[in-house]
Amino acid sequence: MSVPHIVVVGAGFGGLHAVRALAHLPVRITVIDRRNHHLFQPLLYQVATAGLSAPDVGYPIRKLFHGLPNVTTWMAEVTKIDRATRTVTLHDGVTVTYDHLVLALGMVTNHFGRQDWARATIGLKTLDEALEIRRRVINAFEFAERTEDAEARRAMLTFVVVGAGPTGVELAGALAEIARKTLMGDFRRVDPAQARVVLVDAADRVLPAFHPDLSKRAWHDLDAMGVRVEVGRKVVNVDARGIQIGDEFIPAATVLWAAGVKAPDLTKTLGFETDRAGRVKVGPDLSPAEDPAVSVIGDIAWFEQDGAPIPGVAPVAIAQGKHLGKVVAARLAGKEAPPFVHKDKGALATIGRARAVAQVGKLHLTGRVAWWTWLLVHIMSLIGFHNRLSVMLSWAWAYVSWNRSARVVLQAPLGRPDAPPPPQPVSPPSA
Repeated sequence: MSVPHIVVVGAGFGGLHAVRALAHLPVRITVIDRRNHHLFQPLLYQVATAGLSAPDVGYPIRKLFHGLPNVTTWMAEVTKIDRATRTVTLHDGVTVTYDHLVLALGMVTNHFGRQDWARATIGLKTLDEALEIRRRVINAFEFAERTEDAEARRAMLTFVVVGAGPTGVELAGALAEIARKTLMGDFRRVDPAQARVVLVDAADRVLPAFHPDLSKRAWHDLDAMGVRVEVGRKVVNVDARGIQIGDEFIPAATVLWAAGVKAPDLTKTLGFETDRAGRVKVGPDLSPAEDPAVSVIGDIAWFEQDGAPIPGVAPVAIAQGKHLGKVVAARLAGKEAPPFVHKDKGALATIGRARAVAQVGKLHLTGRVAWWTWLLVHIMSLIGFHNRLSVMLSWAWAYVSWNRSARVVLQAPLGRPDAPPPPQPVSPPSA
């Protein structure tokens, strides 16, 4: 009797914990991910805003499974899944046969069908995007220092964040701190504090998934930090010149998109029931009704409990990955799979230094207490002692000095379309 082969697509939070839960079973496991690293996405915005370096939030996938002899890792992209033949096709044409398939793909940025908006903005789902955001933000101040054109300088130092969920709020707060604290005194011809940070959302409040009282506190904190909050206003258009919200056009060289996510297009080809964002509807066994040989976990899973879908956040993906081990173990033993039950562990969002909100059941925390809670939870959730130590040291230094240590950027080659426009030539200041 052959050993069952389980293919896990995606090594995010769900995929990582699914492999760990499955590895002790009598199975072979092949992990497929288009990148060679597991990404700690909750701290990705800190890479984008020069608070942390890329290795602080990434960990080699092969190292994660180094001690698991029945786990094989492939860096490849899945382009096709055939449920009839139970095969996965990779970008180079290689096919892999499975007995059980685990989809933990994660979500991608959703521009709601507007490819022109996708070209004019940048999202925050990968390390590549985080490093590109950092480059654009740092370069914006560098070019503003050199230009004589007041209007061009104002546009260059205007940063618009679309989407007021946790990612958008954290980005906006970090950008405000960079302008008003980190870069103070570093320039001679421009005052970084003149930078404008605008947070836009069509919802009527920031952090709409949180209790209204916490949303109100987050709005107050953002305002105190100098962030202009524009809620209840829809984006009409975005281009290279800036962004149109309602009847107002805001000239801005940098527009960051944190307004929505969707499932990768691959999920639409599988014949499963999905929601509007492409998430696959799964039952208590974490499989779609159409095919028990497939499990879908993490952000791309649409799982309803108490009449409502549970949120697509890291703790849910982790819990589903761990539960999948119990599901597969039961099936291998010929038993009924135990149902997955979501236990809400609360939600956290940081706005800035000593500013955060936390919601755990009926307990609401704000300010410094919520901020320390946020720090502790994220430090403990990081993978690897080195990553935890590095992040702690970076945060400690930033707290004492207001400095962000990861401000080195790679310059785009001259002439590239995404390079900032050259500044107006200026004469050096007279002695």
